[in-house]
Amino acid sequence: MFGEGILKGLAETARNFLGSYVSKKRLTTVQYPEERLPQIEAYRNFPFLVYDGEDWQQGLRCVSCFICEKECPPKCIFIEKSTDKKPDAVGKPQFYPTVFNIDVSVCMSCQICVEVCPFDAIKMDTDFELSTDNRFSGLLWDKKHLAKSNEHYHKIHPTEAAVVDAQLAAERAKVAAKAKAAAEAKPAAAPATPPPVPAATEK
Repeated sequence: MFGEGILKGLAETARNFLGSYVSKKRLTTVQYPEERLPQIEAYRNFPFLVYDGEDWQQGLRCVSCFICEKECPPKCIFIEKSTDKKPDAVGKPQFYPTVFNIDVSVCMSCQICVEVCPFDAIKMDTDFELSTDNRFSGLLWDKKHLAKSNEHYHKIHPTEAAVVDAQLAAERAKVAAKAKAAAEAKPAAAPATPPPVPAATEK
């Protein structure tokens, strides 16, 4: 029948409209900020840097490999590498970023930086209440602003964080086993021999 599709559409609209008065499932308006919808685990907004332990500077997983900076489509990441090294998340000496900036006014939340990071050092946050009255420095996030704990990562992405922690634990065990095997294979140092005593000469 001609116009059947229009009638079906109007009937669906009327059903949803009238149903919104009697069924809570059909209520689509959320009285924000008093009411908030629960965020799904896959939600993403802007990146953050993961650190382990209590000290965010010592615990940062980032090793300044520059992969995220090179792969970022809008080029909003800027990194400067250290000249010295510190232990990384699995205990290996690695470089670390002395500067790590993200311009969130340019960031497009594509998550490519997360996908290319081989050290699970950068992840996507779920925080969206980020208004600022400073459109310059307020939108250029430095390393301290970006650093968030592994506990925060577990809170917002529990399934993914558990998988990452299991992988890191396996890597730590492998590094520890390798170091133990190397220590056991190293021959024990021979005891030092005392210097020879000079013979007494007759006068």
